[in-house]
Amino acid sequence: MTRIAAVFLALVLALWPQRPQAWGFFGHRTINRLAVYTLPPELLSFYKSNIDYLTENATRPDSRRSVVPEEAPRHYIDLDVYGDSAAYKLPRNYADAVARYSLDTLQRHGIVPWHVVVMKNRLTEAFRSRNADRILSVSADLGHYVADACVPLHTTHNYNGQLTGQRGIHGLWESRLPELLAGGYDFFTGPAPYIERPTATIWATVTRSSNAVDSVLRFEKELTAKFPDDKKYTFEQRGNATVRTYSREFSREYHQRLNGQVERQMRLAVRLVGAFWYTAWVDAGQPDLRNLPRAVSAEEQQRLARETEQLQQAPVTNAPGHTD
Repeated sequence: MTRIAAVFLALVLALWPQRPQAWGFFGHRTINRLAVYTLPPELLSFYKSNIDYLTENATRPDSRRSVVPEEAPRHYIDLDVYGDSAAYKLPRNYADAVARYSLDTLQRHGIVPWHVVVMKNRLTEAFRSRNADRILSVSADLGHYVADACVPLHTTHNYNGQLTGQRGIHGLWESRLPELLAGGYDFFTGPAPYIERPTATIWATVTRSSNAVDSVLRFEKELTAKFPDDKKYTFEQRGNATVRTYSREFSREYHQRLNGQVERQMRLAVRLVGAFWYTAWVDAGQPDLRNLPRAVSAEEQQRLARETEQLQQAPVTNAPGHTD
């Protein structure tokens, strides 16, 4: 990583008040924030003016998961439950998939690639209407779902190693490794490209993620055979709590075995998030955003406040799939 890149990342990470600890926080917020800098000048000014909104609200879909039953399936797809070569055989049209497998089946096993396309279309409509609040809200959410599609363990029913005696691997891959090592990652991707075929692109993304599942699980299992528990795990202070987590030695060796996989997937996510934002704008006719407000409205702030209050007060639901 170049010195300029390292300084840039340090500045990015310094902009929120406390260091987040999960892909759901650190990863998603980093990805949305850096994706802004991939945009062309026509978009960059508007997005950069609202970069704190896009950063802070990158994690809002995760906040909704435990209280909105239909939210959880939007974050993953269990490709392996559909048989061999499912990534190539599943219908690309959501209505066709429902007709073949039933709505209940799709909701149980995840809909992330289909939902990314839905969100891209919603963003296109928001650009057409020049609704600044809507553009920002949908952009923040779309960035989250695109980033989730880049996580290998979001493409398998064995999402936390619970079927192979590797429970906790989800947090190791998407939380612990970036937490320890992102300061050395190279996140520079070049300018966001226009996506000619958004559906094909997001399905290629989940296919790439799915193809990495074997190495994610196998390397951890091989490494665990070498490490006794007192070397594999450690205790660290997180705020006022002492938590058990993967040791730095185990995490670094796992990272080496993966040969930069987490870094590559995060960099891919940054590029794709910017590309989906840019593509939605182009497909909307490249509307002029120069006269749009450079901050969210009071109404949008009130909406977020109401949603936060509702999330805090609502009873937790038992949403299907990928819950631990």
